[in-house]
Amino acid sequence: MALLVLRNYVVDAADPDNIGISKSELHDLLSKPSLNGIPLLVLGNKIDKPGALSKHALTEEMGLKSITDREVCCFMISCKNSTNIDSVIDWLVKHSKSKS
Repeated sequence: MALLVLRNYVVDAADPDNIGISKSELHDLLSKPSLNGIPLLVLGNKIDKPGALSKHALTEEMGLKSITDREVCCFMISCKNSTNIDSVIDWLVKHSKSKS
């Protein structure tokens, strides 16, 4: 029985000035051989703040469509208001089950 490992990456959606840094760090992380094929969950946090990026904008700015060697999912959340946290938990439960 092998345990499926997941990678979660949280981005401050209300800080568009630093999205480029987040994108670079994410893509550097994903280039590590030990993470090949591991599902990726990107969370755009702080959507409760004015000026927060939309899901489409975050997906584009982070270059998520260019990641083709694994499953990639993106949720826009607000930890402060618990927005979409239930969807994140559902995704984590679905993807963290052991595979035999």
